[in-house]
Amino acid sequence: MKLKLAIQKSGRLHDDSIRLLKECGIDISNGVNKLKAEASNFPLEVYFLRDDDIPQYVEDAVADIGFVGENVVYEKKKKLTVVEKLGFGKCRLSMAVRRGEQYTDASFLEGKRIATSYPVIVESFLREKGVNAEIHEISGSVEIAPGIGLADAICDLVSSGSTLFMNGLQEAETILQSQAVLIRNNELDPVKVQLIDRLLFRIQSVKKAKNNKYILLNAPNDKLKEIIALLPGMKSPTVLPLADPGWSSVHSVLNENDFWDIIEQLKAAGAQGILVVPIEKMIV
Repeated sequence: MKLKLAIQKSGRLHDDSIRLLKECGIDISNGVNKLKAEASNFPLEVYFLRDDDIPQYVEDAVADIGFVGENVVYEKKKKLTVVEKLGFGKCRLSMAVRRGEQYTDASFLEGKRIATSYPVIVESFLREKGVNAEIHEISGSVEIAPGIGLADAICDLVSSGSTLFMNGLQEAETILQSQAVLIRNNELDPVKVQLIDRLLFRIQSVKKAKNNKYILLNAPNDKLKEIIALLPGMKSPTVLPLADPGWSSVHSVLNENDFWDIIEQLKAAGAQGILVVPIEKMIV
């Protein structure tokens, strides 16, 4: 029995999805314009689909699982389960208004026309804020709507904001932070659930490795207690004596978010010869 995975057939999410599978030790032979491929070393079939269609395919059990953006999941509102955030494809869905307009909160949108490709999410946002506005659904080039008189504001995916700027718009409020997620059908048999657990174990190991760094440093023994206190590690740091009397080698793992602050504290505490090594996989 094989697990059926749906991923985006082209674009950034496609590339990142294939890269994640490779990092999980799963090899996919993806020929030109192929709609389906099989893994050579894991019970997995991969379907290459439009991202907007993936939630429907997963709900209908055409695919057992899918890699897709959260924004698509929330917009389509299909009966499925979000299993894991994958850490790539990060973007934000934001309201934008004409440059120079004073947007203080959602009440600015009262009675206005909003152009968007995400009418379900926008409607939910407006309802939550108690705002009445007119939603115009547009499939593409949403940012030109205010310039041609179709709308007073837009809601669209934003990365750098340069497209908004070129069209005389400014980002006003983020209504959704999105990234790629793993979704699954709600009615899978136990064998496929076990396959998902195996895949999820690999994905989580890769994610943990990316979020952590392995460090090695030399510490004077009279400063060892202070230095160890700065290094939580997975359980506790490893300490080995050096050939040079009075010194020890300390090995540990640091989270990426805390890395630079702790490195500065280690240097101030007397640590020397600090080496930083990337972690390929992290099994805890």
